[in-house]
Amino acid sequence: MKPRVLFVSRERFRLPHEGTQLLKWDAVGAVVDHHVVAAAAPGSPLRDARFRLWPRVRPRLLDGPVFYLVLPARLASALRDFEPDVVVVQGVHEAAAVLAARRIVRSRARVILDVQGDWHAATRLYGSRARRLLNPLSDAIGASVVRRVDGIRTLSGFTSSVVRASGAEPIAEFPPFVDAAAFLAPPVQPLPAVPAVLFVGVLERYKGFDTLAAAWPTVAEAVPGAELHIVGRGTLDPLAHELVRGGARWTESLDARGVSAAMDAATLLCLPSRAEGLGRVVLEAMCRARSVVGGRAGGIRDLVTEGDNGLLVDPDDPQALAAALVAVLGDPDTAARLGDAARRTGEEWSVTPEQYAGRLESLVRHVLGPPA
Repeated sequence: MKPRVLFVSRERFRLPHEGTQLLKWDAVGAVVDHHVVAAAAPGSPLRDARFRLWPRVRPRLLDGPVFYLVLPARLASALRDFEPDVVVVQGVHEAAAVLAARRIVRSRARVILDVQGDWHAATRLYGSRARRLLNPLSDAIGASVVRRVDGIRTLSGFTSSVVRASGAEPIAEFPPFVDAAAFLAPPVQPLPAVPAVLFVGVLERYKGFDTLAAAWPTVAEAVPGAELHIVGRGTLDPLAHELVRGGARWTESLDARGVSAAMDAATLLCLPSRAEGLGRVVLEAMCRARSVVGGRAGGIRDLVTEGDNGLLVDPDDPQALAAALVAVLGDPDTAARLGDAARRTGEEWSVTPEQYAGRLESLVRHVLGPPA
């Protein structure tokens, strides 16, 4: 029989699934009987046969606090109704709510913490600076959760090191899947005639978007005609508005095929993150034979080899970022060489939905142990 698995995350989903999400959950559904508790994208239905989604709270400032305040009760209901064998939860704060709900309903479900990044960044590099007041509480929650869950899965060497620094040991390490139909299968496109930079990610400090915004005027002056395409939104939206006034293009959201097309229209991907679990978008760009200028931090270093498939910079140094972007944008031969190597890295790291689901099933059965 398939194990019964409840997935919990703060991720926003849109129902019904399309594209990458459809591929992922179809593959997962082939190996486990699953339900999901998460957040809803604007305009999405809130339920289907397997998903329970919760709408965004207005004003936006209250959305996060309300989500976490009511999450234990929502999870207690899901545990009672679904009776899962295992709960797979992304994030230490969500995991704390799962552990509380498990105790409330006296569930015997095992809990797997799915570590996607450094949880210390949640209060240090995301949202308003006032969130830093929560650093001690957030750190304490993380330290407690990693000791109390039944297993931990990580994405990369970096995320494993974060777990080990908290006194725990991951039981599995494997990367996320990449939508091969969107990023690997289409023929590689030549680099554009006009030098272009693509940024894809939430517009937050932890992604280093402020550093890119500070660096871009220098790049635009050094490489006349260079283009910048921003994909995403966040608390640093005002910086995006300023860049648009200077000639940049801004798209708030794209599906996988849209991101793939944006990569084909770019010379490189810029992701100067201060904290990154691995960087799925880095893998996706590499699959499209686009080099990466990234922050020398977190899991980006697991993918980007300096001078081989990209360049690494201090995510707090706009001058260094500008110099790296100019070095690639201003030299088509360098851009092509780095892009060719990036493609090889993308092929080596790529995980299909079926491979991801198979590793997930192995993880779940490992935590459950041998049948009685």
